[in-house]
Amino acid sequence: MKAHSLHGHLDALLLAVLEGDTLHGYAIIEALKARSGGTLDLPTGTIYPALRRLERAGYVESEWSTVNGRNRRTYRLTGAGRRALAGERASWAELSSTIGRFLGGDIRHT
Repeated sequence: MKAHSLHGHLDALLLAVLEGDTLHGYAIIEALKARSGGTLDLPTGTIYPALRRLERAGYVESEWSTVNGRNRRTYRLTGAGRRALAGERASWAELSSTIGRFLGGDIRHT
């Protein structure tokens, strides 16, 4: 799946991935790929700008650490990020329900 197909949803996906863990960038990319069954194989050039945007918004915090002599930045969800994720989930449920009425297959016109 291409990054442009996720327009408007990437931030929510990143928040969801960070919901349970503090992860570094590559681990976030791998989590997206694993949880999507390989469908979401996004480049770093898509993920890192989104993480910076989420950090500026106050939804994600990051810190630098050194692991095996390598610097890596780890990201975690903030309280505001958890609230934003809850809002995204509610919006997604409403949107998918509405679209499902049109594209769901068994549509009856009344």
